[in-house]
Amino acid sequence: MALETVHELFDFIENSPSCFHVIDNVKAELKKEGFEELCENKKWEIKEGGKYFVTRNLSSVIAFKVPTKDFKSFHIVASHSDSPTFKIKDNPEQSVKGKYVQLNTERYGGMIYSTWFDRPLSVAGRVMVKTEKGVQTRLVNIDRDLLVIPNLAIHMDRTANDGMKYNPQTNLLPLFGDAASKDTFDKLVAEACGVKEEDVIASDLFLYNRTKPVVWGGHNEYMSCAKLDDLECAFSSMKAFIKGGSKESVSVCAIFDNEEVGSSTKQGANSTFMYDVLRRINQNLGRSEEDYYTAVASSFMLSADNAHALHPNHPAVTDPTNLVFLNEGIVIKHNANQKYTTDAVSSALFQSMCKEHQVPVQNFVNRSDIAGGSTLGNISNSHVSLNTVDIGLPQLAMHSSYETAGVLDLDYMISGMEAFYNSTVIANCDGDYEIR
Repeated sequence: MALETVHELFDFIENSPSCFHVIDNVKAELKKEGFEELCENKKWEIKEGGKYFVTRNLSSVIAFKVPTKDFKSFHIVASHSDSPTFKIKDNPEQSVKGKYVQLNTERYGGMIYSTWFDRPLSVAGRVMVKTEKGVQTRLVNIDRDLLVIPNLAIHMDRTANDGMKYNPQTNLLPLFGDAASKDTFDKLVAEACGVKEEDVIASDLFLYNRTKPVVWGGHNEYMSCAKLDDLECAFSSMKAFIKGGSKESVSVCAIFDNEEVGSSTKQGANSTFMYDVLRRINQNLGRSEEDYYTAVASSFMLSADNAHALHPNHPAVTDPTNLVFLNEGIVIKHNANQKYTTDAVSSALFQSMCKEHQVPVQNFVNRSDIAGGSTLGNISNSHVSLNTVDIGLPQLAMHSSYETAGVLDLDYMISGMEAFYNSTVIANCDGDYEIR
């Protein structure tokens, strides 16, 4: 079962070379399961027992299932669709000595530079094309090995293994082709979206790593793939959301864009997207504003973004008493300064759900002298305040262009999220909670 699920994840990731393709694939899966698409700029008609989803910017989605208009709470899982990469700049072609053509790029997010060298790369994203009435979005994936960022030979830099400082403007530009490739990139993009070159107005295009995902290890216990952070959690939440659900809670699956660059966009976790959707659900079902506030007070969110496993070559960078390992379960992430929003309440609630369904959990805390990252939970909570636990799956090489995780953990996460969706948390009063 574990390997079957892993290969489903691989298919999902290989078909999701950009954040726009992630959401397009989630939409297709939801439609197949009978979900109705809503548009933010049109009036909604939501019914009891209905299943719906709405997108923003085509790179974020919020899906929800309404059990009854008398629901007690919202049960939300939030993950993100983006990964660290390089964005193609406008007018990208750059000639070198009249013999090579490079593409001019800029960084998106905090990647490990060295992992992008000497790998087959290509380009995917969205293109805005001219129509008779205005502009329209086309998704683009140039589905072939198109680019490489070549390393400098050791003979030309004998200090390369002593640690390199890379300049993203000069050292990290991908090689597109020889002199004959000049003035062909824009044509290639236009052909890929089925329009004339002059009809392409603007684009958001990104590099992606085309190295195939693999299962490996002495007992096939590990997997390596691009974009595990955070498509592993996005995939898990989608699977659990479709299968699970409570008669007393509105199940919500949210996948936001731009987490890797701070979430402060109209489609990020720091936008009004979540707040807007929850309010519209409440209003469309004829509930009062007071009903909304009482539901939020009993609501619960899983902020799902992958976590750091103990590294076999660098065990000293891990907290000495909170060790996290591959294939040993879902990770609950803690931080005293609330970079992770987990507290005793949210941790206890989620651990109780997992224990009842025999899903293993682990606890992660950074070393006190190493600053960690942040994620969706505390950002989203600034707009909709509810009990939230930060969770993830243990992995190695986070923000590499090719990351590693445990085969067993994927099923653990889906089972844990399904248990969450199948339950309902009731706040009897502040600090007193019932799990149904």
